[in-house]
Amino acid sequence: MSFAAIRAPLRRQAWPQLRTSSFRKYSTEAPPAAKSNTGLYVGLGAVVLGGGVAYYLYDSSSETAKVTSSALKSAAQSAKVATNFVPTKEDYQKVYNRIAEVIDDADDYDSTVFKRLVWSCSHTAFVDGSFGPVVVRLAWHASGTYDKATGTGGSNYATMRFQPESLHGANAGLHVAREVLEKIKQEFSWISYGDLWTLAGVAAVQEMAGPKVPWRPGRIDGFESHVPPDGRLPDASQGAPHIRDIFYRMGFDDQEIVALCGAHALGRCHTDRYSLHCIFLSVTDSILSSSGYDGPWTFSPTTFTNDFYKLLFDEKWVWKKWNGPKQLEDKKTKSLMMLPTDYVLTQDKSFKKYAKAYADDVDLFFKDFSAAYSKLLELGVPTQQFVASEAWIMQTVDEQKS
Repeated sequence: MSFAAIRAPLRRQAWPQLRTSSFRKYSTEAPPAAKSNTGLYVGLGAVVLGGGVAYYLYDSSSETAKVTSSALKSAAQSAKVATNFVPTKEDYQKVYNRIAEVIDDADDYDSTVFKRLVWSCSHTAFVDGSFGPVVVRLAWHASGTYDKATGTGGSNYATMRFQPESLHGANAGLHVAREVLEKIKQEFSWISYGDLWTLAGVAAVQEMAGPKVPWRPGRIDGFESHVPPDGRLPDASQGAPHIRDIFYRMGFDDQEIVALCGAHALGRCHTDRYSLHCIFLSVTDSILSSSGYDGPWTFSPTTFTNDFYKLLFDEKWVWKKWNGPKQLEDKKTKSLMMLPTDYVLTQDKSFKKYAKAYADDVDLFFKDFSAAYSKLLELGVPTQQFVASEAWIMQTVDEQKS
């Protein structure tokens, strides 16, 4: 029996292959307006300049032209949000469903892009059989650059499309997730990259048996000038003061920090920075793709559970004796790992209180993670841009079948 079959009903069968496609630097326009919105689009056409000038701005290699083009497109998108001219929830559900398809069967993924991405990996590189964990990591890293003091960073502008952010050490390997989702962007050109990446993070959590995560669209695609500075994501080798500095900057408290750490139920680290193992990570693992850490946190790295906390307290953890960076391994099987930032949750009095509570109560963990993760994905997005006053709950693929 295949591993995919064992994970039913989370796994589905016979997904279309993905093909390599180049990244578009800016978001595309929304679908043509209905006849009742003709007046609106006349106005928007004037805003975005239209005709040959607009083509020049999009196609020109001039940096000024590129920035102007992106700014105008973002302004047009904001105007559509303000007038409630947006795709429906049902349209976003279709995007969700497509995301669920492409992330769910990495073990059966045999396209050209797959072969190119795994050329340097061992045959076990996709033993976990899901792109879900790396998509969660993309959504986190696209959102976790937010600075509440300056209002910069966050998920609003999808700035990881640009250098130097795409080359930041914390984001090594995330080109895989972006390429996987680019196929969906080609199919649903009206969705912004910020909405696509964060919706994918929601779909990944929910389809891997995690909690429902409230989500709503409204992010716009910015340009290079919006790229945040390097160093805003956590360093897994640090202690409690560093963790608090990073998360307090975003507006999280100790309880929310510990709840977000629970996403380490997903994914694994690998010593080879170019291996796909090294990108199956999640919420607080910023530098791991290039760090050389090794191993999964739990025995079920593609199922969302509270096992991360349970294992922290139930297993005996010892420092791994090896030539790699400082990490812990479970004494019993030596097959699991914990990072210095993970182990801090058992040592810091405030963090430990919440971690123990989540180890004892999976429902409490799911509730608190859902709230904190939803908050994370909205960081940096002005409230007026959202198309709904209340966040939506997207249905899982299995729920739609019942």
